[in-house]
Parts: sequence; structure tokens; C-alpha cells
Amino acid sequence: MYGKLHSACLHGIDGVVIQVEVDLANGLPQTSIIGLPDSSIRESIERVRAAIKNCGFTYPLKRVTVNLAPADLRKEGSSFDLAIAVGILLTSEQWTFSNAGQILILGELALDGTLRPITGVLPMVEQAKKEGYAGVLLPSENAPEAALIGGIEVYGLRHLNELVEDGSDGVIDNRETGGATIAAVSLAKLRYDRATHPSRTQTDGLQDKQLEDYRDVIGQQHIKRALTIAAAGMHNILLIGPPGTGKTMLMKRLPTILPPLTDQEALTTTKIFSAAGKLKPSDGLMTRRPFRSPHHTISAGGLIGGGTIPKPGEVSLAHKGILFLDELPEFSRHVLEVLRQPLEDREVTISRARAVFTFPAHFMLACSMNPCPCGYYGSDHPHQRCTCSVTRIAQYRARISGPLMDRIDLQVDVPRPREWPGSTTPVSSKQMRDQVYAAQRIQLERYSRLPFSWNSELFGSFLRKHAVLDKDSAELLQATIDTLGLSMRAYDRILKLARTIADLEASDRIQSQHVAEAIQYRQLDRQYITADETTHL
Repeated sequence: MYGKLHSACLHGIDGVVIQVEVDLANGLPQTSIIGLPDSSIRESIERVRAAIKNCGFTYPLKRVTVNLAPADLRKEGSSFDLAIAVGILLTSEQWTFSNAGQILILGELALDGTLRPITGVLPMVEQAKKEGYAGVLLPSENAPEAALIGGIEVYGLRHLNELVEDGSDGVIDNRETGGATIAAVSLAKLRYDRATHPSRTQTDGLQDKQLEDYRDVIGQQHIKRALTIAAAGMHNILLIGPPGTGKTMLMKRLPTILPPLTDQEALTTTKIFSAAGKLKPSDGLMTRRPFRSPHHTISAGGLIGGGTIPKPGEVSLAHKGILFLDELPEFSRHVLEVLRQPLEDREVTISRARAVFTFPAHFMLACSMNPCPCGYYGSDHPHQRCTCSVTRIAQYRARISGPLMDRIDLQVDVPRPREWPGSTTPVSSKQMRDQVYAAQRIQLERYSRLPFSWNSELFGSFLRKHAVLDKDSAELLQATIDTLGLSMRAYDRILKLARTIADLEASDRIQSQHVAEAIQYRQLDRQYITADETTHL
């Protein structure tokens, strides 16, 4: 006896539909699962056996073979439990399921037949829709997440017994048909009604301004200007200053001025969190840009992703949002160096023996650091003086390589604030956000037919076309490049930054003042440290 159903698993952040084939043959009672399963799948047979018996059915005393196809794709997770259980009950002719071939079946079974939620539902259901499946059957706790994908029916299940029409109090009252006990599977009563249970969406962050707002930051107007420019073009930014100047406070309010995710960005970001197991059953489609702030002890694998079957790392969880690295030089140099490739390619490729996984990683890098190990080099603090030697300062800053620093568009000095509460009216997040939204609308219109949306994404011929300099601006930039010895990458990043500054001023053309402002944000390019003297940023 042979039966076939369909389930799914994750491959990176994408869903892959898997055929679950069940064969019952005469022989010694034993069960085998083949098709490159991991340990959690091999253990599923014990969960399935107990669930079938505890739901009042009979586990077949035959040779049971379960094949997960395609056989050359390694599979992991507990999402196959329900499909295997249903397949065994159908193949042993204890159940009938009229349209089983059109339903994707997902879910983990408890020993009593209860369904437990699984991770990665969103990409699996999205793939099922692409392949033309009529519906998906899965744990009821995962139904709101699955319902985020329109155009496919969602059936939520709490217990295995709910699948048969005649189930009552956990005991199956099967009807006799031709001498065999057969229970008919019914999905109608399990249908998830999107109208009754609308899919929840996360807030876009605008309601959070009462909790965190740039009006809480007194003074630092030039820093707020730099953050506005960074947010308007999604440029990487580094704040450098002594302790207590508000660097972390400024960075953590950056999400309050960013625009919400577009529909496609929201779907991709939510898929990443679902695949990583970080999307709660109560969460809906993400519309607020993610803000990730890993500790400086994080490993390279934790940052870019990894594992035997790789999972998304922090750079992917920050996709279309912000990756904030506080106290940048405290991170391992090896960990920081792995950022270079995703900052350029905006994706991470991880190779394993059996497969190559690619995760999206298009994020804004936001960093902060002290100017020296003690933190007070160049500070005008009345009671604190730098105690670091020139050599220590050089070693401290050498933890951040030149190529990595080259990829940071804005390098801004944060001095000790000189204003105090009541002395001035601080700029609020709303004021900054209005400027960012205006600049974003200009970029969306300019790049409407191109495969990108932000000035920071300009490259090659697109950069030369949309960031044209007049004679004075070109001469100013060329003189700066010659004086500071900047790389061509730094040249391009200054151009992109100048384009964003011009957009904030609603200027069609880049003017010399825009280039001059972009150049002054390259603080570390203008700094040098020798054995005899140190020059402040």
C-alpha cells in the first residue's frame, strides 16, 4: 500500500515543498525514514506512533517506509510530523482524504496528538502558493502567520482528532464501510477566516515617538543633521566621541525617523524572521524597519549566519533596517572583517558541502566608538584628561581596518554637549522624519524604473548619471581626493552622500556646498597619527 502527501521545509529563507511518500509492506514491524532527514525528523516516528495510538487509531504492524523527496536535499525540523501521521493513517486505510494532493500539511505533533507551532511557516506557505496548492493545513497557532499570504486557504488544527468528522472527546467513532473502519477527513470546519481574524501588522514605529524621540537629546544639532542625511539615503554612519556625549542615545532613536517598509520589503523581512524562528505566533507582517544591536562578543557565524544547515545571522535580521554596533573597536577584528562583503554585495553567501545558501543583507550600518581606549582623547572635559599613549591610540583604532572604514559614508565627531535643558528648543523626530520622507519621495520617483530605491545603492553608470557635478564641485572633490589620498570607493561614497544632501535641499543638481558638506563628514580620512604628534578628528 502506497500513499503520497505534501509538506515543506526551509532552504535558507525560502520554502521547499517536499513529497512525503508512505509505503506499507509485509514484513517485520519497523519504520524507516529516508531522504536525508536530520535527527529531529528521525525522532518524529516515535512522536507519530504515540500520537496515533493516543488518538484511538492503530499504528500498522507492518514494514513502514517514509520517503522525503527530493532525496538529495537535506531536511531538518519537526514540520513533517503531521504529514507523516496523516500519510500512515491514509495508507493503512483508517482515513480517507479526498483532496490530499492539493493541501500542504505542516506541523509538529505532541504525544497526545496536540499540534505544536513550527518556525518558517511564511516562506513555506508562500512557496505553496507559487506552486498552485489550494490550501495549507497547519497548527492553529501558525494560522495568523500563514494568512499573511493571500490567495491560498489556511486551515488551523489544534488536535489530530479534529481532522475527522466523527471525532468526539478525543475518541474516534469510526463508521463501518465494507468491513474496514474508515474516518473521513474534513477541513471545512478548520478553515481560518481572514475576515473574522484579520492578520495583525506591527506598527510602523510612528506611535513609539512618545517613548523615544530626538527631542530628548539636548543640543547636538549637527549630529542630528548627519543622522537625517544617513536616514534619507540609507548611508552607513559612525559616531566618534567621549563617554556620555549621547552616541548610543542618538543611534537608538534612528528608527523613529526611518520610513516604514514597503509591501515587498515587509514580506522579505518577515520571511527572514520566520525562518530564523524569531517571529512570534502573535506577530503579523513587519512594517517597522528592524533595529539589531548585537553584543560585541558575537561570533562571525552569529553575525553573518551559519550552522550545519545555515540560519540567518544579524546582518540578515537587519535587512532593510539598521545594524547597530556599539563600541565598534571592542568587536573582534575577524568579526568586523566579515562585514565587508555584505556591505558591498548586500547579501551573504554561505557554502556547505551539500548546498550553498544565500541570505539577503541590505542594511544600514550604524556604529559608535570612543576616540581612544580611555575615551577622553581630544575631549574638553574639565576634569578628565586622556591618559593613552600615541601607540595605544594607534593600536586601538587599528582594530578597524581601512577597507571597512572606507565603507562608512559618514564619520562624525560627537563633542560634549554645551546646551542644557531649556536653553534651546531641541529638534524632534517628527521634524527630522518629515525631511527624510521628502527626500525619500524624490528618490522613489527618480529610481522608479530601476532595481533600487536609495542613493546609497547607486553604482557604475547610474551613479555617473544621477550624481553629476558641475565644474566647481568636481574641482573641489578632485582636490580633496588628491590631498587626503582617498580611494575610488571613498570618492563614490562622497558622490552618493552629496546626492542625498542635495535631495534634502530639494535641489535637482549637486552643488559645491553639497559636496563640501559631504566631504566634512569624512572625519577619519582627515586624521593622522604619528610617533610625534596626534591630530584630533
